[in-house]
Amino acid sequence: MPKTIKLLSTSDVHGYVYPTNYSTKDNYTGIGLLKAGTIIKQTREQAATDEIILAVENGDLIQGSPLTSYLAEQPDTPKDYLTGITSQIGYDAGVLGNHEFNYGIDYIRAAEAKRNYPILSANITGAEHEQIADAPYQIIKKQGVKIAILGLTTAFVPNWEMAENIQGLTFNSILETAQALVPQLRQQADVVIVAYHGGLEADPETGEPTEKETVENEGYRLLTTVPGIDALITGHQHRELAGTINHVPFTQPGVRGSNVGQITLELDDDHHVINGTSKLLKTADVAIDESLLPDPQVENQVQAWLEEPVGTVTRADLRVHDHLQARLHGHPYLALINQVQMEALGTDISGTALFNNEITGLSPTVSMREIISNYSYPNTAFSERITGKEMRAALEQNTKFFTVRDGQIVINDEFMKPKLQLYNYDFYSGIDYEFDISQPVGHRVTKFNYHGQPVTDDQELVVAMNNYRAIGGGDYQMFSIDKVVQQTSETIPNLMIKYLKDHDPYHATEPNNFRVRASELEKN
Repeated sequence: MPKTIKLLSTSDVHGYVYPTNYSTKDNYTGIGLLKAGTIIKQTREQAATDEIILAVENGDLIQGSPLTSYLAEQPDTPKDYLTGITSQIGYDAGVLGNHEFNYGIDYIRAAEAKRNYPILSANITGAEHEQIADAPYQIIKKQGVKIAILGLTTAFVPNWEMAENIQGLTFNSILETAQALVPQLRQQADVVIVAYHGGLEADPETGEPTEKETVENEGYRLLTTVPGIDALITGHQHRELAGTINHVPFTQPGVRGSNVGQITLELDDDHHVINGTSKLLKTADVAIDESLLPDPQVENQVQAWLEEPVGTVTRADLRVHDHLQARLHGHPYLALINQVQMEALGTDISGTALFNNEITGLSPTVSMREIISNYSYPNTAFSERITGKEMRAALEQNTKFFTVRDGQIVINDEFMKPKLQLYNYDFYSGIDYEFDISQPVGHRVTKFNYHGQPVTDDQELVVAMNNYRAIGGGDYQMFSIDKVVQQTSETIPNLMIKYLKDHDPYHATEPNNFRVRASELEKN
C-alpha cells in the first residue's frame, strides 16, 4: 500500500537547549533543542498508520553557546549532556558538523557517549574515523520500506580547523563520495536520503552561483550531478530554506533550533517516491514537552557560572551600540581583544573581528556571561611572521567588506548573503591604516604605517590573530600555518578573563588608528 515518509531534521543547534540566548539570566528567546525536540516527538505521536517518521540531527550540536563552553572547559561537567537530550528526543541518525571538531576527537567521543543513534560519516576517513563515527550510511526498514541515510560533512574542515583537532582524519570530496555510494544505496534501498552538513553554493531556483566555488558548500552540485537522491538535508549556512533542486526536495532549518526541517515523500505501492515536498516548522511558539526536560542542575550551574564577576572597566565605553560604526572606526571592545592577544603572544600588532551583530560588548562591571556571550568560539591565539606585502594584502582583503551605496559606506552584500560572514572582517591594533572604498580593490589601502613609518613590502612583521584566521580562514590566503611563531594553549575567552582580572580596573581607550573613507563622497 502507499506510504508517506516525513523526514525531520535539526541542524546547527550549537548547544542552545533551552529557549534563551543567555544575554541575561532571565532572557527568553523562542529557540532551542527542547522546542525542536517537542515538534519531533509530537510528529511521531500524531503520525498516521501509513506514515513513517524519521529524524536526523545534522551537525554542529556540541559547540557555540555559553552552555557548551561550560561543558567543554570546566572540570567535572557531563560532556555527554547534549547527546543525552538528543537520545531522549529519539533521532534516527546524526551527522558531524565542522564545529564538532573544535574541541578535538577525544571530546567528540566524550560528547557522543549518551547517544542511542548512529553517527553517519561517509566522506571522512582515516585512522581516527571509527572513534567518532559508526558508518558511512544506515539502512532503516520501517513498514516494509528500506530507507538509506547517507551522512556527509563539508570537506572544507581542514581549511578552518587546527591540525591537532583533526589528526588522523581525511576529509574527502562529498561529490565523489556520493557518486560512488548513491548507486550502491539505490540497489539496497527503496529511498535514498542524504544528510549533509554543508549548504548551497547556488540559488536553488536559478542555479546562479551565490558564492565562490569551493568545497565548503556543494549542495546544489550534489543534486544536479548525482542522480538517485530522493531528499537532501542541508545545514552549516544557518539559512532557513525549503524547496526543490532538480525535482529533489531539500531543507535547511536555520540555527539554534529555530526550525525543524520537514521533507514529505509520498511512495507508491512499490515503494517508489512519486512526490516530494519540503517546509520548515517554526519552533518559537511551541510549548516544550516536559518529558524532554533534562535535570535542571546543569543549566543552574551554567547560569551561576555566568554570573561570576571578572573585573571592571573604566574610561572608555566597551559596550557596542552601533556595529557598523564599530567596524568603520574601530571600537574599545575590539581594542581590548587585540591587547589581550598581543600580551599573550608578545606582539605589538593584532587583529580581531566583531563576529556578529549580537555582540553587545562589555559593561563597566564585567561578568563571565558577557565574556562568553560575546566571544562564543573556543579560538586560541596565534602569532605569524609575515611581510609588509602580505599584511597589506590582508588589509586589502578587509576592504572588500565595504562598498558605497546611495551615498553611504555600507557592508558589501557578499558578506551578508547568502550566509552572514561578518566574522571575516578584522580590526587591527598596532598599525595606523586607512581605506578609500572609492578606489578599486587592490588599491584601497591608502595608508599603512607601523611605528609612524610607512610599511615596506619586504618589512618583517609579527601579527597576532585567532586560529581560524591563522590557517587562512575567511579567504585570507596570506596567512598560513607555516608562518606561525607561537600559539596559546588557552582559549581567547579565557585569556580575556585572565587579562581583566590581572588589570582590574581595565582602563579602556578609544582607538584612533583607523579610518574608512570614500573619496567620491567627499567631492559632493
